[in-house]
Amino acid sequence: MIKVKLRKKQISGGKQSLYLDFYPPIVNAKNGLTTRREFLGLHVFDNSINQLNKNHNKDTLNLAEQLRQKREYELNKPEIYTEFEKEQLTKQKNGEKDFVEYFKMLCDKRKASNHDNWVSAYSYLSKFTNGSIRFSNVNEKFCNDFKEYLLSVKSRRSDNRRLAQNSAVSYFNKLKATLKQAYKDGLITYDLNSKITCIESVETINQTLTIEELNLLAKSECRYKGLKNIVLFAAITGLPFKEMQNLLWKNIEYSESFGYRIKMIRQKTGRPYLINISEQAYYLLGERKNEDDKVFKDFNNRDRYYFFPLWLAEVGIKKTLTFHDLRHTYGCIQIELGTDIYTLQGNMGHATIRQSMKYGKISDIRKREAAERITIEVSN
Repeated sequence: MIKVKLRKKQISGGKQSLYLDFYPPIVNAKNGLTTRREFLGLHVFDNSINQLNKNHNKDTLNLAEQLRQKREYELNKPEIYTEFEKEQLTKQKNGEKDFVEYFKMLCDKRKASNHDNWVSAYSYLSKFTNGSIRFSNVNEKFCNDFKEYLLSVKSRRSDNRRLAQNSAVSYFNKLKATLKQAYKDGLITYDLNSKITCIESVETINQTLTIEELNLLAKSECRYKGLKNIVLFAAITGLPFKEMQNLLWKNIEYSESFGYRIKMIRQKTGRPYLINISEQAYYLLGERKNEDDKVFKDFNNRDRYYFFPLWLAEVGIKKTLTFHDLRHTYGCIQIELGTDIYTLQGNMGHATIRQSMKYGKISDIRKREAAERITIEVSN
């Protein structure tokens, strides 16, 4: 009977390496020599005080104990498989499965714009892994290496610039979502997702329209069918493109107390929210149709990527804007007109107040007003 003990060896960086201790010694299959040690390639932290390290130690020790039991059973193998061995065989089979293939399977289940985002994330993951990586090789190092890759890789749309920070945020979150689902499905034996930190998003408001420019658009002709009212509606409601595409007439309600408002699901977060819109915004929608009809029936990517910037140029607005900048326009103008951050948060469907605060940071008008508020009497 060979006894197998789990032991620790102090290493640098405040860590302890985990290894198996055999008694009596066993023969190393690679060199034919007897040995009492077999290192597992795992480590735990000394005197861990933060929760992340505590979780790491707990999961790692659980994994190491499973490996110890497996090794003990291998060396003192009974005639039939135990439940533990069956469990270990299942884990071994799962470890051989393709993580990229699993990611693609989850990707195929997504719909609409969320699907497009998953497809883009899949393309970067596939390139990073050369199309394949086993579950057994998916660990913290792999995830952090992929994070660094996204932060430095060239954009698929242009070889002249890096992938945008917020795109990297979104694609890395897809990896984390896959890890979370794999843990639920039993393909990963511990909660790897919880050990991986997200990429921080950055503020990306570069250009917005002013009230004067919106009035110019309102007074100008537009030769692109329906685009004028669509652009104006987006700018005075802050509704994003995809939510405008999905907007049904039954989502718009009215009462004497709250006026007109829209009941929607935020495409980005999946959260339900209510936004109030003005009578003027409702008027821009034209005659009300059947409740299950789309409000903007023929609104598509060609409108936002091609006709929108073309119309701006024809009107004489030389700024380089995306359709999403109309949402930023709404946020900035609301702040400039005195709307408080909390009301803005509600009307823009932001999950946190931090998202709304970025509009206050870039309002030159409010900054100037604030600067003029403090005056002192200066004697000559």
